Amino acid sequence: MVSDYLESIKKQFAYYKMLGEKTIEQLSDEQLVWQYNAESNSIAMIIHHLSGNMISRWTDIFNSDGEKSYRNREAEFEEITPGREELLKMWDTGWECLLDTVEQLTDDDLDRIIYIRNMGHTVAEAINRQLAHYPYHVGQIVFIGKMLCNEKWHSLSIPKGQSEAYNANKFSKDKHREHFTDEFKKDK
Repeated sequence: MVSDYLESIKKQFAYYKMLGEKTIEQLSDEQLVWQYNAESNSIAMIIHHLSGNMISRWTDIFNSDGEKSYRNREAEFEEITPGREELLKMWDTGWECLLDTVEQLTDDDLDRIIYIRNMGHTVAEAINRQLAHYPYHVGQIVFIGKMLCNEKWHSLSIPKGQSEAYNANKFSKDKHREHFTDEFKKDK
């Protein structure tokens, strides 16, 4: 059961990474730094924050606090105008840190205590915390991307008006166990 948890969370994180990337691919460089107003975040700012959080939380998790002294969280929400290449490097660096760390975890690690801002969490609790946090921000990226693309948006799931056909296809097959991230890879 525990091994299933580790495999499941790897797939969940990879799925949300893919949603962000499929959104970023659809946007121009200008759209990546667009802000609705001064109080809202651009996609670039969200990526900066996600990367900063991932690097801080998942570097050296068993020996140092998840809120690293070198992290400047406030700066992650300041207006930035990186080029696409720099932004994607930031994105990849954060995700690689997270996914590499999760890949090295064992079942025995899940009950170990790690600290985030001096508060103890089991590794499983810390994973669950971030599995709520990262999709929250990836959802913002997707929402902004969908608004900016408007009618040119390429759906990342079941496109409007195609639910019936999608379900008919799924129910025409025998029941089987399949993780939904695998399902979307094949169906899209």
